[in-house]
Amino acid sequence: MGSPEAAYRAGEGGALDVDTAFYDRLAARTEDRVPVERFVLPIRSGRAWEVPAGHLFRIITPEGPQVGDLNLWNRHNPRERLWASRTRQLQSAHVSRHDRLWSTLPYLRPLVTITADSLEGYGTDAEGGRVHDLLGSRCDPYVNRMLTGEDFDRHCHSNLTRAVLPYGLTEFDVHDVLNVFQCTGLNDEDRYFMKASPARPGDHIEFFAEQDLLCALSTCPGGDLSVPLWGPDARDPIDVCRPLAVEVYRPADALLRGWSPPATAAYAGLHGLRP
Repeated sequence: MGSPEAAYRAGEGGALDVDTAFYDRLAARTEDRVPVERFVLPIRSGRAWEVPAGHLFRIITPEGPQVGDLNLWNRHNPRERLWASRTRQLQSAHVSRHDRLWSTLPYLRPLVTITADSLEGYGTDAEGGRVHDLLGSRCDPYVNRMLTGEDFDRHCHSNLTRAVLPYGLTEFDVHDVLNVFQCTGLNDEDRYFMKASPARPGDHIEFFAEQDLLCALSTCPGGDLSVPLWGPDARDPIDVCRPLAVEVYRPADALLRGWSPPATAAYAGLHGLRP
């Protein structure tokens, strides 16, 4: 017996169809893009940056495996932000090339489309692990205090909070993340597990900005997650923490011919209410 069909499906030519040829051209024509910005995030830090619609940005592991926690917002309206749970349903619990990250209601439109992923071939390992997950949330100091009785200020939630403060956002705007380069799955008890990231020096995941974005990234204090963060075998994994790099590019106008930012959701009802 085959596995059940996915619950969220659309007809041919529907909202979930992706023009793969368009995104593959963007990824392949690297000679037709101009570097706009590049920076490196030190270990256990966070940084926010803007990406205009129609630009590309790439997250890189310059020195080897390192997990990063990514948040995304509409630059002009932070109420529109990454909706991790709906993206899991519309795309997959782990994402790769041609997948999209979707925004919250009432907007419900792509924030980014993944154009390249050097770990695309990792697939599913013998323990059921896959990379770039939307299953887990960011680590945070509140859960850490609950599990360990100790305070620690460099969790991804805290790193992201510090990163967005210059943009007028706060802890309340930080949201569930895309865990880039993180290898996760569900065990036989249907419980979330994390294992060592398979990323190598120079691995990358690349995104196309479907709208003007504010992005924020944390270099996870767990590093490559090869060391348990909680439980009897836990220790400080600072020796497996590495930096991440970010690059932003502007593709040639010719490559964007025919593309336009996606419209917000077409629903025009009043949720059953009447004036």
